Amino acid sequence: MASILIVCTGNICRSPMAEGFLQRLLGERRLRASIRVSSSGIAGLTGSTPMPEAVVAAGERGADISHHVARRFDPGEARQADLVLAMTGGHRARVIDLAPDAASRTFTLKELVRLLEELPDPAPKADPGDVLRRRVAEADALRRSGFEGNAHDEDVPDPMGMPQQTYDAVAWDIDEWCTRLVAGLFGGDSGATGELEDAPAGRIPAAPPRPDIWPGGA
Repeated sequence: MASILIVCTGNICRSPMAEGFLQRLLGERRLRASIRVSSSGIAGLTGSTPMPEAVVAAGERGADISHHVARRFDPGEARQADLVLAMTGGHRARVIDLAPDAASRTFTLKELVRLLEELPDPAPKADPGDVLRRRVAEADALRRSGFEGNAHDEDVPDPMGMPQQTYDAVAWDIDEWCTRLVAGLFGGDSGATGELEDAPAGRIPAAPPRPDIWPGGA
């Protein structure tokens, strides 16, 4: 089984939401038995519960994170993961500091999506884990070749201390980038979301468009 580790600061907002959305998206493709998704926090307190606002925001987008239990980042887990997804460039740098062997498999969410979208569509393989590992290696090779992406837009904003509308906006952002990530890794439509009656069987439709309120301004 292949594994994805998602990392943020406290493992109570952004990374649990990303974990929930990826679980939902992989479930829609019947890949959850092949790809294990987990999350942790660079400064997380093991045993903490997710922020209530994050639970609400994720739930409105089809991901139940109410039973999530925060974990402190473990460098050994990062070294074993097939992909480490950081919510910010700072988290990525800290992961690499603590687990340098994982550097080639560590990206910010937005960085990896942009790299994957520059690559040809993935070749179909029988094992989704092999597809994941191959795509991560191809993305790292493109990164090392000098592809710059957008260094000014790598971070998912931290909603801590902000109102519910900000959590909703951050959840929208993470969900959209995760949708593009799964398409970039495994092929297929990056996912325009339809109304309930148009949703394929088993698919949980996304919530309404992104709220107007965003960290740092209206």
